[in-house]
Amino acid sequence: MPSIFRKFLVLLGLLAATAVNAQLSIEITGAGANRIPVAIADFAGDPTAARIVTGTVRADLERSGLFRLIDPAGTVLDENAAVAYGDWKGRGADALAGGSLVRSADGRMEARFRLYDTQKQVALGGAAFVAGQEQLRAAGHRIADFIYEKLTGEKGIFSTRIAYVVKSAGQFRLQIADADGQGAATALTSTEPIISPVWSPDGSRVAYVSFEKKKPVIYVHSLASGQRTVVANFKGSNSAPAWSPDGRRLAIVLSKDGNSQIYAVNADGSGLQRLSQSGGIDTEPRFAPDGSIFFTSDRGGSPQIYRMGGNGGDAQRVTFDGSYNVSPRPSPDGKSLAFISRRDGRFQLAVIDLASKQVQVLTDSSKDESPSFAPNGRMILIATETGGRGVLSAVSSDGRIKQRLSIAAGDVREPAWGPFNQ
Repeated sequence: MPSIFRKFLVLLGLLAATAVNAQLSIEITGAGANRIPVAIADFAGDPTAARIVTGTVRADLERSGLFRLIDPAGTVLDENAAVAYGDWKGRGADALAGGSLVRSADGRMEARFRLYDTQKQVALGGAAFVAGQEQLRAAGHRIADFIYEKLTGEKGIFSTRIAYVVKSAGQFRLQIADADGQGAATALTSTEPIISPVWSPDGSRVAYVSFEKKKPVIYVHSLASGQRTVVANFKGSNSAPAWSPDGRRLAIVLSKDGNSQIYAVNADGSGLQRLSQSGGIDTEPRFAPDGSIFFTSDRGGSPQIYRMGGNGGDAQRVTFDGSYNVSPRPSPDGKSLAFISRRDGRFQLAVIDLASKQVQVLTDSSKDESPSFAPNGRMILIATETGGRGVLSAVSSDGRIKQRLSIAAGDVREPAWGPFNQ
């Protein structure tokens, strides 16, 4: 294996210590150029529940980088109240949301809200969500998603989840958390590394590579039941799983026949089919929305990104700028591709427009890895390093909005952004 590939594969497995049950915290380090001014009034009803819901909505909109929050100055506004549009417009708000939290007969809370356009002086819609006490933040995320979509025209991602891996006291933990890093739960604990988690299209399963058998083995893990299926445990390396758009197959990388090559396998481990045929190393496959596969290969002499059909066949080279481009991740709309590019010795997140072939470097860091698109294509999550410590970073696909997700006194790696809620 060429030393450059060995270095990259080792990099994927480096996971440093972190607190076991710590939540990710988000720091906003950049924002969009033209943020929408919006006011989220204090919700009426149960005060404790209202604080949780409105706090979640405000935090979601603020960290998106697309909104500028207008202070409601303690104004309580339920979903049926008359709106003084002129007053809110005078405060600088182009949009306003208000609502209430009412306890139902079964003890759960009903979160009702309505969104208004203060410029046009019209209601833009509203909804009601029923939630238990432990689901109030989830209700806030759904309200924020509604507001985001109404005001931007694209689906919100606040209700989605992320996966990542942390290591503590010699144990590796696969964590599943809300998109804001809160509500983390451990899906798997192992004394051996866990790498390359990837979500199924419906969000019910995660495939990953575990070294618990003292070698890399690919598993599919049901998040609801905890049941695991061994998908690939051939001689040599079993690595880099990637789901097909329909969730029935995975592209995987096996070295059982010599150099690492790309295969397809059904999600239950049956129906193995070889897809790539080269004398080099073919690795890191990712399905595009149209079913084609992007992958990394050194068949041309240096690691570059190629594209082939979903059932194999001839491959076309995609990247030509620079001598080291790896980790392809197609955008949800299939129009662009995120990847890691080495430039002047720095590993940075880049995006290529597949139509124009124009490349844009989105980060100024030096050890980026494992890019993962949000399901609406707006943000890209990566692992990187800050001050010698592993953190997650999220950057918008245009490079303007930046966030940093970290755990105090610990490292976190291997991020994967889940799909929209089904």
